[in-house]
This record gives sequence, structure tokens and C-alpha cells, in this order.
Amino acid sequence: MKKVNLVTTAILFTTVMFMPFNAHSQSPEKMSYQAVIRNNNNQLVINTQVGMKISILKGSASGTVVYAETQKPTTNADGLVSFQIGDGTVVSGSFSGINWADGTYFIKTETDPSGGTNYTISGANQLLSVPYALNAKTAENVPKHFIGENYGGGIVFYVYDNGQHGLIAATSDQSAAIRWYAGSHKTLKTNRDGVGTGYGNTSVIIAAQGNGDGNNYAALLCSQYSVEVNGVVYGDWYLPSKKELLLLFQHRIVVGGFADARYWTSTEQVTYTDSAWVTDMGDGGQVWYNKSQPYHVRAIRAF
Repeated sequence: MKKVNLVTTAILFTTVMFMPFNAHSQSPEKMSYQAVIRNNNNQLVINTQVGMKISILKGSASGTVVYAETQKPTTNADGLVSFQIGDGTVVSGSFSGINWADGTYFIKTETDPSGGTNYTISGANQLLSVPYALNAKTAENVPKHFIGENYGGGIVFYVYDNGQHGLIAATSDQSAAIRWYAGSHKTLKTNRDGVGTGYGNTSVIIAAQGNGDGNNYAALLCSQYSVEVNGVVYGDWYLPSKKELLLLFQHRIVVGGFADARYWTSTEQVTYTDSAWVTDMGDGGQVWYNKSQPYHVRAIRAF
């Protein structure tokens, strides 16, 4: 039998493909692998089916096998075999379950040049370049931001998209006694009350109320608030909507600095043109009051 050497150093590229089956299934990962096979005379083994076992080892070239599979690729006219690791017959482990961020990994290949499972040659090489897309998929399970984090000029009190986005509260009240309106009771149609609606409500209020009778008011006060942190100025604050302020109530202890009192929201009462909603930071109750009442205000911003 000829001695055949697998040139495992001839990994030409490493890529990852994500192929989602549906919105609720886990996307399988595949890592493209190529290698050139030569015999002991350094001649290419061409147009020949070879049996291969591929193992992912953790820690060293003789480390723990975290995944193994078998393949039967056929070399081309250049002695090149190409296949997707993750497409073979699984021997052990789960390719999608590998935590690529947790240590050093090696690829070990064992080859039977006759196409069977009598693997007479082997080689192992370190993955010097971690499959970044796979690593990123592992990392996406780690929240980027979290409730209670000091971030963006305030304290995070709500997150979604696994911490990629959320809401930040100012660290203290902007006022303990300020009106909702600027002297006008007219309906502004800022009755939106969901998450993400406070910014638009605030803009509509300011556009309609302007400077009013020359006195400041809740929405304008929030929009004028700004914080500088390490040279970065955060100035996109606004008066929270009814839902946003309720979420803030739920994490008021984490954020801190709240009075046991009523706080204005940017959400108007639909039926009565002279009223808007407040949240009681003592018990979380949400009721509506006349816009002329002097209540507390806490600005928030989104990220």
C-alpha cells in the first residue's frame, strides 16, 4: 500500500454558513474545509474517493474530542477535497453546540485512501483563526446590556433584543413640581401609550405648546435635559409614555431617586382634553389628572 500524506496545513479558507429552516428553529452551522492529499512521492491523489474522520479537539492536538464526524469526499484533478464540516455522519458531539469562545480548538483529520474507515494517516492543526461567525452566534446568547447598568447617561431599566436595545432613565428627577402643559388645554393627540411612543409624544407636545405662556412644562423640560459622560453628550431625552413609565416603576428601586409621588407621562387622556396620565411611583397606579397640576418628572431616552 502506498503511504499517503494528508496535507492538513492546506486549509485554504474557513467560512460559516447559516441556513435557517424557519423563524423558530435553530440555524445549523457548517464550516467549509478544503485540503490537498498527496502520496509519499509528493504526488497528488486525484479523482479518488477517500474516507475521512474529522474531529474538533479542545485545548490541544491531543485534547478532548468535542465533536467528530465521518465523510467520504472525492479528490478532484488537483488532489483537492472540499466538504462542509457539519454535513457528515456524526460520530459524537454536536457541531452547533461547540462554544468557540471557550478556549483553543484543533481540527484533527484521519484518512483512509481506499475510501473506507481504516484510517492509516492523520494530522491535527490548530484553528489559528476562530470561526468568527460561529463565535458570534455563541456570544449572541450573552446580553449586551442589562437592567441596572450605568449606561448612556443614566440607568438601564428595560431591554429587548437580548440587550441590544432598551430604555435608560435619568438618575434623578428633572422636577418635583411642574405642569404638563404650557397654558393650553387643547388636545394634542398624544394618546399613544406603548413602548417607543414617548419620544414622538414629546415632540408633538413641544411642537404644539411651544413656549406657551413663558413657563416651562414637563415635555420641554425633558427635551432640554442633557448629560455628558466621558466627553459624550446625551441629549435625546424625552417624557416617557404611559407604558414606559410603568416599566420604570417596576425597576424604580434599581434606578433610584424616586419620590413616593405622581409622575407625568406624555400620554394624554383620550376623552378629556384638559387631562393627561400620571404614574404613582409609590404604588404603580396610573390615573389621569388636569394638565395644570404640578407633578414630578423623570426623563428617559432610548438606545
